[in-house]
Amino acid sequence: MDAILERCAGLDIHQDNVVACFLYGSLDKKPSKEIETFGTTTDELIRLLDWLQDRECVHVAMESTGVYWKPVW
Repeated sequence: MDAILERCAGLDIHQDNVVACFLYGSLDKKPSKEIETFGTTTDELIRLLDWLQDRECVHVAMESTGVYWKPVW
């Protein structure tokens, strides 16, 4: 699969936490990654937002079962 974004994130959303994986780097090389776990309280979701903004990440994909994605959206 060809890379089309130089920076993006994937979120795995659970009832008690959100695991975020941020991928970044040149499109012609294997990307670097950072993984961080956040809680689901308002303060933790704001910390997630800040973490993504600090990395200038504007493309995010979410995976969630049930309705746990709603507060993140």
